[in-house]
Amino acid sequence: MLRRGERALVAAAIGTIAVAAVLGALLAPTSSLTDRRLSTYLAGPYGAKGLGQTLTRLGAEVLRWRKPYFTLPDSAHPDTTRLLAFLDVSLPSGGLESETIRSYVARGGRVFIAGPGGIDGCFGFRTRFLRDDAASSLRHPDAHELYAARRVLEPVKPESLARTRLAPPGGERSCVPRRAARVDTLLRTDGGAPVAVRLGWPGSGTVILLADEHLLTNRSLKETDAGLVIIPWLLAGGVREVVFDEYHLGFGTGGSLASVSWDWLLSHPLGWAILQCVGAAILALAVQAVRFGPVRLRRERRRRSALEHVDALAAGLERSRGDDVAIQIMISSLRRRLSPAGRSSSGDEREWIERLEASMLEPGARAAARRLLTTMVTPAAPDRLLTVAQSVEEVWEELRPPTMPKAS
Repeated sequence: MLRRGERALVAAAIGTIAVAAVLGALLAPTSSLTDRRLSTYLAGPYGAKGLGQTLTRLGAEVLRWRKPYFTLPDSAHPDTTRLLAFLDVSLPSGGLESETIRSYVARGGRVFIAGPGGIDGCFGFRTRFLRDDAASSLRHPDAHELYAARRVLEPVKPESLARTRLAPPGGERSCVPRRAARVDTLLRTDGGAPVAVRLGWPGSGTVILLADEHLLTNRSLKETDAGLVIIPWLLAGGVREVVFDEYHLGFGTGGSLASVSWDWLLSHPLGWAILQCVGAAILALAVQAVRFGPVRLRRERRRRSALEHVDALAAGLERSRGDDVAIQIMISSLRRRLSPAGRSSSGDEREWIERLEASMLEPGARAAARRLLTTMVTPAAPDRLLTVAQSVEEVWEELRPPTMPKAS
């Protein structure tokens, strides 16, 4: 078992670790700071949690789609108050999900696509990087400051449209682009290149394409006026529900609670703090459980008897050479107790003991008095003090007054 000081030391160490862990959890950067997925679950500078919270504050219902788009409702007339948002989501242009989204728009659905995800090719546009920094500045009447654009939109050429209808040898057929009847440029660079467009078809839905998804990050919404420009696009036309695709960003419905909890413990500073506290507790239990040596039996403490006390006192007096004084004190005490009214009689103690021996009638008492006299005059007698004490006690028991109780 740990001693009281060791327990206090272990408790202090655990408390120090806990305080340091909590401070580290509050001050240390989290893993979301470096996560570049444009997800509404992430609050880091590259996430889009701020966008979702802003839409919620404006009265729109924000939902997260966490399953494949094969399960998209195949209704003849989609809900026009719902907007499907794809933020930096990469889907193969010839895949079944891309075809499902294209069909959803054809039936009247509304879609918002940010970044080069492959779906934009299904609507006749593609994104390209800008190499001329001078022509990448953005201007908008409702915004005073915007980040420079990194990508712009360009229409797919007619000859490319013809080639997409034919599957390449050994390859996958691409999504057949659907030319828009109406194209509205929402945002362009100083060089005139479109950065955001709204596409429309008669009797169909609408699609908003944004080439540069970095305008939607938490950092951009905080440091620039991008929110004043883009958020009205999302809520235009009576949109009351925005569904963000989280499945293709890695936030699917798969996985167990145990695996998610373990990932959080390993990736979050507060999780590391919990693991450290658990480790310190296990270490403290291990130290208490392991015996570092043989079993130490507890000594039973008991009080000394009167005889043992006298024996120990006599041994101490003999070692300090004070036995003559002790013998004189014991004989003087016996002499005083046997004198009338407790008065000490005068005369030599040796002569008094001889007279006392002569006056005794019991053989045992006379033997005790003789032993007392012999021991008193023999300095080298073994256990001299103990013998004198026992002899004095025997003489007193024999000659004590009858009115005094016997010693127990």
